Amino acid sequence: MPIILRLDRVMADRKMSLNELAEKVGVSNVNLSKIKTGKVSAVRFSTLEAICEALDCQPGDILEYKKD
Repeated sequence: MPIILRLDRVMADRKMSLNELAEKVGVSNVNLSKIKTGKVSAVRFSTLEAICEALDCQPGDILEYKKD
């Protein structure tokens, strides 16, 4: 997949755990873990917005496009 999720890197930079982020975003740990590991085919804009707000980042910090 040419879209790579870098949520794990941003979380590490902010020293935020999966549980803490899930609580702030209002998403279950399981769903957030799937986003973190890239095992999703879609992310809602509302979820992306909440993640960016909680981590004080831009969507481009989390999403990366790589040509195959």
